Amino acid sequence: MNSPLALQLYTVRDAWEADPGETLARVAAIGYGAVEPYDILSDPTGLRDLLDRHGLAICSTHAPVLAERQDEIFAAAAVVGVDTIIAPGITAEHWTGPAAVRTIADRLNAAARAAAGHGLRIGYHNHFWELELIIDGRPALEALAEWTDPEVILELDVYWAAAAGVDVPDLLGRLGDKVRYLHVKDGPADKVGPWTAVGAGRVDIPPILDAAKAAEWWAVELDECATDLFDALAESHTYLTEYRGN
Repeated sequence: MNSPLALQLYTVRDAWEADPGETLARVAAIGYGAVEPYDILSDPTGLRDLLDRHGLAICSTHAPVLAERQDEIFAAAAVVGVDTIIAPGITAEHWTGPAAVRTIADRLNAAARAAAGHGLRIGYHNHFWELELIIDGRPALEALAEWTDPEVILELDVYWAAAAGVDVPDLLGRLGDKVRYLHVKDGPADKVGPWTAVGAGRVDIPPILDAAKAAEWWAVELDECATDLFDALAESHTYLTEYRGN
């Protein structure tokens, strides 16, 4: 129950585009102590300065680390001061069977080896399709976990796992220490949303949090929101803070 709370900044992307500083001020005022950026390449120095100004840490970052700009991402990570880079997902058309998943695992392993030379680790963030594809009687995400090196971690998106129809606590039990981050979000538990404050939707959050025994961070993310966004973020923070204190 000790996982700190963070906010995936994709959630507030519209506010960020209008005024990054004001957006971070509102995030910090709610009580979030850390964020997970989705763009560290545009202005890493400016991002670090903004985070320092508002007293915010970085738990990790999403970045296309399997694409061509890997060296730039590693350099930006050093400027921003983040040690974990999460591949934000590989689109559904690439998840076609065992050979394709082994290729994805190989790419993640190669990225992890390159990242290690910079003091960084690599993770993977799922959507629903990695859990709908079945390989040898289990979701493909589990095969990916087995076929990646121990240094490659997972950031389990609990909403997408629920939307795929799996028992999320059971899945977490099978994945074990591989899951070091959670994306915590709630809503109708389908593939279209819109999302709600954590605790206000149909995803059974408490047993999921209990099952994620190796999670270092809980990162709130609302892809779209059914209510006022910042109200939902405040309600999510209250819910998770109170639950963490139980």
